[in-house]
Order: sequence, then structure tokens, then C-alpha cells
Amino acid sequence: MHRRLLLGAAAGALALPPLAKPRVARAQSLPKVTIGMSGWTGFAPLTLAEQAGLFKAAGIEVETKFVPQRERNLALAAGALNCVVTTVDTMILWGSTMPLVQVLVLDRSRGGDGVAVRPAVGGWSDIKGKTIAVDGPGTTPYFVLAYMLRENGLSIKEVQTATLAPQPAAQAFVAGQFDGCSTYEPYLSQVRAMGTDKGRILATTTDHPCVVDTLAFTPDFVSKNPEAVKAVVKGWYDALAMIQREPDKSFEIMGKRVNQSGEAFKASAAFIEWLDAGKNRSYVADGLPQFMTKALEVQKEAGVVRAAPDLAKLLNTQFI
Repeated sequence: MHRRLLLGAAAGALALPPLAKPRVARAQSLPKVTIGMSGWTGFAPLTLAEQAGLFKAAGIEVETKFVPQRERNLALAAGALNCVVTTVDTMILWGSTMPLVQVLVLDRSRGGDGVAVRPAVGGWSDIKGKTIAVDGPGTTPYFVLAYMLRENGLSIKEVQTATLAPQPAAQAFVAGQFDGCSTYEPYLSQVRAMGTDKGRILATTTDHPCVVDTLAFTPDFVSKNPEAVKAVVKGWYDALAMIQREPDKSFEIMGKRVNQSGEAFKASAAFIEWLDAGKNRSYVADGLPQFMTKALEVQKEAGVVRAAPDLAKLLNTQFI
């Protein structure tokens, strides 16, 4: 598949009309962008833009690298990366210790993250004092639990937590351990399949939208390379257009990167929403600023963020 795409790109290059030549020169003049990411479904259009030649068509050379979340900000600070993607709550945490600016919203979780409980837990008021399996402070599952508790008049301090990564947390809950768990897909589906007599989903990000992924650079990179930032954003939008135009081919390319079939990848994509230009403009105008304020409050109350970043400086909407 990769070889075929490269050959197709090469053939297209030979057939470029004279007016397209300046774009080639422009691509050579822009710095290479190396994006630190993971195999999360929401990030996958970046893989598509890279492997289908969409970034190159936009005039920029981009390499995507799988880098553990806890190392991404360090790699950015060290210069090993010049672009990162992660959740807004994590961007706020990173932004409290280093210069960072979000320039694009990638996706929103729509049921892909959630909290599960035993049948005896009738509602949020019954969760007090219960033990919830969840990843540690500073992770997205921890933030999801803290956020949903806060939305229902509770604090993370009113429950006991057992620190387990998302997959082991779900597995332990399915095996009969703990009163609840906070996890995400595909592990959340294990809970969905276990039967309501053993456990159930108390709430997901469909009920409480609180997992939003963004793309960020350092402010210095943005000020020195605005055309490169524009090209990366265009590549993202072009990838979403390709998914609409050629869904099967797109799902195959994105799925292959994470060892999934096109069908399996398509199923995982049902729990997220990718944001195109129109949705980006709408959300950053009314939604994202308010969510960032609330997310910071949750992080501070949970003791995850101590020195609050300037949220206005953490978001640049000029490229959207």
C-alpha cells in the first residue's frame, strides 16, 4: 500500500502543470515538521495525510512518530519534536511548565471514554467512598473521572482510587475487582459486553463531553514558521476530505498503522468526531475556551496543576 501511494505521488509529480511548480519550491523552503502522537483513533488522519501524500501536496514535509504521552512534552522541549498532539487537559498541564500553543482541534470523544460501575451503584451519589480503578493523576482517564464527578457535585477526593492503566483497569473490573473503573475504547467495550448484572456504564463522553484533542507547537516555532503551520493544518483538513471521499481506502491506511483492519478501524472511529475547518471555527468561537477554563479548574482541584498557565496564550486560532 505504501509503495503504491509513493508511486502514485511520483507519477503525479511528473504531471504537474507549470502553475504547480512554486508549491514544490515552497515545500523545500519550509522546515520539516515532526509530530509526536500515539495510535489513538482521533489522531489517525495525521497518518493518512502523511502516507497519502497530502502533507506534501500542501507544501510541507511531515513525519509522524509514536511517542509515549509522558515523553512528548519533554521531546518537544528538547527539540526532538516540533509538534505534539494530545488532550486539552494534558496541554494545560504541559503549558503550566513550558511554552506551548494549540493551533488546531483534531477530535472530540463521543462515547469513547467513560466510567463504569457495579449494578449496586445506582447513580453518582452512590459512588462516594467506592474504589475506582483508574490511571494516575495527569492522565486522561483520571481527568475524565475527576471531571464527571465534579459535573455531578462530587470531588475526586470523595472516592478511593486504585492506580491501573486503562486496559488493566477494564480487565480488573470485568474480572470482578473494584467498584468501578475509568477507561476508554476499545477497553470500554469489554464492560459494555459483560452484562448489566455484573457492571454497567455510568457515563461516557456522550453524556459529559470532556475529552478533546488538539495539535500544538511552541510559540517560537509558530512565530517563525507561520506558513509551515498553515500547511500542517491544510493537510489535516485534506485528510478529513479524503475520508469522506474515499472512506474504505482511508480506513485501510489508518488502520494498518495500528495493526487494525479497515473495518476494525471504522468501528473504533464511531466513538470520536473529527473536526474539519467549519467545526473548528465554530468550536473555538464558542465551546473550547469555556471547556479549557473548566478543565483547568478540575486539574487544580485534583492537585494535578499547581501553577496555572495563561489560557489565552495557550490557544492561537489564526490558522483555523
